[in-house]
Formats: sequence, structure tokens, C-alpha cells
Amino acid sequence: MDFSRSAEQQQRYARVKSAARDLSAGSSAAGFRRRDWTGLAAMGLLGAAVPQEYGGSGFGALDTALLFEAAGEGCADNGLLFAAAAHLFACVRPLVEFASEEIRKALLPALCSGEWIAGNAMTEPESGSDVSRLATRATKVDGGYLLDGVKSFVSNGPVADLYVTYATTDPQGAYFNTTAFAVDKDSPGLVAGPPMEKSGLTTCQSSQVVFTRCFVPDDRVIASPGQGQLVFQTSMQWERCCLFAIYLGQQERLIGQCVQHVRERRQFGKRLADIQPVADRLAEMRLRLESGRLLLYRACAEIDSGQDPSLWISLAKLAVSEAAVATALDATRIFGGRGYLKEYGIEEQLRDALPATTFSGTSDIQRQLIARGMGL
Repeated sequence: MDFSRSAEQQQRYARVKSAARDLSAGSSAAGFRRRDWTGLAAMGLLGAAVPQEYGGSGFGALDTALLFEAAGEGCADNGLLFAAAAHLFACVRPLVEFASEEIRKALLPALCSGEWIAGNAMTEPESGSDVSRLATRATKVDGGYLLDGVKSFVSNGPVADLYVTYATTDPQGAYFNTTAFAVDKDSPGLVAGPPMEKSGLTTCQSSQVVFTRCFVPDDRVIASPGQGQLVFQTSMQWERCCLFAIYLGQQERLIGQCVQHVRERRQFGKRLADIQPVADRLAEMRLRLESGRLLLYRACAEIDSGQDPSLWISLAKLAVSEAAVATALDATRIFGGRGYLKEYGIEEQLRDALPATTFSGTSDIQRQLIARGMGL
């Protein structure tokens, strides 16, 4: 096992981390801005895991994760990076792996360049993200399908140019009951709602998307009719793995802020760094980060080698998401009252970390998947 990064990986990491700091110059309170999206494209995040012939970088899972980790360490606007990850892993990767060559050539270059933004229309108000029980229906008609239904928590929903959408095409089809579609924002019958008010990850705007007899032509079916569950599960492998590299970068950044703070801050006549419980807390933060990092890199390596990565992805997602919340809480405690003030940015990092244990499959779901992978 080689745990070292190549010279090329180190240089790329440093370059992206530095460029990401420029994105942090704008407050996340300013909301989503197209110029920041263009900046993400220039850094290579939007097309990292897309073959070069379609405008991407052609990276595997590990190199892609390293890009997002570097961006997470450099950029304090986790919502902006989350928007990029949702775009790439939940929307672009399904097109790379399952779309026809015509769709790839037509859509991927604009998605990689930042000209277009993709939204993932999967979750529903009642069924959540259970792809086998979607209320949205796609009815076959001459030349395509008519979509009817409501999607919720659509990341990038209000600003998306393209929606990767899942709908039930055969209610009796068991595993093959769902189909994935690539739907243009201007399709008649598609209405994206206003941004939802969230406590964290605010730069990534989320909304409902309503489909009312929305026509989607046959050539916009992703994979084959009935293969929606396969498409979604494959995209989740990339999302549960590479997206959470953002939280590795966030933890690295928070630990650095905490180390600087405890060296400079004095209480009870001594530096905070010289108070043993404070030092112990920082040691636990580092332990959680490095443990999660090893698991995430291992999961990426399994994807890149073509092995079944399911167990490692669940282990990594569980470890990194739980560590992100715990580390953000610890940072708040280390900063004391200042950790609750907006000017220090710590409380925002906590709000951004909290949903990590929910989206892309809750921690409880990951534990179930791990147990299943152990043969229980």
C-alpha cells in the first residue's frame, strides 16, 4: 500500500486549494453567483470525473476526491462546493456511465465548462429517496414520455439548466420499475419552485420541481427504460464517496483554525494549548479526520480498481459525516463564546456539517448497509 501522493497530485492539490480561497472571498450570505460557478469550472471541479473527449479531466474517483478535498480546505463556502458535487456526482456521472453517445456529446461539454448547471430530481415529499416507491409517473406516449409528479430538495433546483429526473414507468416492475431522464429546464410542464430556506449549505439552492404532463423525448432516457434504480445507485456510489471529501477539507481547515486559536488565546494565566483537555480535544479531532480520510481513499481505490466498493463507501460515508459534525461541535467549544459569533465563521461550519449525516443516505442506513456487507 502506497499512502503518498504523487508530485502531480500534490501540485494539483495546492493549486486548487489556493484557487478555492478566492471563492471564499465572497460571503455565502450572498447566495449563488454564476461567477463562482465559472470559477469552479476553471478549477476543474465540474468535469473532474468526465472523460476528456467530452470536456472533462478524465480523473478517477481518488483524484476527483482529492480535488474536492483541496477545495474544501481552501473554501469556507461549503454550500457552493456541495452544489458542484451534486452537479457532478448525482447528475453528470449518470450521463457519463449510462447515457447514449448522442446525449453525452450534446450535454457533457456544457456541464463541464460551467455553462450549464445540473439538478438531481430524485427525492419526493412522501417517499424521500426511496427510488423503488416514487410517486412521480412517466407515461409512455408517441415519441417519448409524459412526466407527472413533485420532486423535493432538488439541489441546484432554482438555477438548473438540466434535471436528471427519476420516475416510475412500470409500477409492477419490481427492481425495473423506474426510469431516469435528462430533462431541459425549458420543457413545457416543468416548474422549479423558489429556494427553500435552509440553516446550512445555503449557497446550494434547493427547491421543489413540479412536472405536469411534461414531455420528455425517447432520446433523453438515461440507460434503458426500467434501469433507473441502477442509474441512481451507481451515482450514489460516487456521491457517498467523493462528495464527502469536501468534509475532509473542512475538518482540516477547522483544525488549523483551532490550533491557531489555542496557541494565541490565554485563559487562567496560560495558553489554551497548554490546558490538557483542550489538547485532548484537538487530538480527537485529528484522529477522526485521519481515520475517515483513510476509509474514503480506500473506497475511492475500490471504485478505480473496478472492485465492489459498497462496504468501503458506507464505512467512509458514515465515518466522515459523523466526524464532520463532531469536529464542528468541538471547534465551537474550543472557540467558546466566539464560536457562536458569525464573524468567526465557526457556527456556519457547524450548520453546514449537520446535514452530512442525513443526505446521501442517513447514518442509520449506512450502518444497515455495513451490516449487510458483513453477511448479517
